[in-house]
Amino acid sequence: RICRNLRKRRIVMNITEFDETVYDIVRSVPEGKVVRYGDIAKAIGKKCSRAVGNSLHKNPYFGDVPCHRVVSGEGKLAEKFAFDGISKQQKMLEKEGVEVIEGKVDLKKYLFEL
Repeated sequence: RICRNLRKRRIVMNITEFDETVYDIVRSVPEGKVVRYGDIAKAIGKKCSRAVGNSLHKNPYFGDVPCHRVVSGEGKLAEKFAFDGISKQQKMLEKEGVEVIEGKVDLKKYLFEL
């Protein structure tokens, strides 16, 4: 029954194979680390950071796909974080031990290499 509900949700939200690839990559990012939109795009073999952001914005697997671990190329948090905004993303990262200063993460310290 759960699988059927997820399939229905995927169809309604128009989840694509590209989206699923993005979600699989984000699932690989360990707690306490972050990855950049561009790194995900590069891992897929595309130059489409914006498309990665769009995929994460419609993430139907909240709690399973840790999209809060994805930041900009400069380490900035997502101003339009889909799940209650930038403050929620910051709280989730800080709970995992990631220090956020003025809306940014130190990539030298917290970046996860794909």
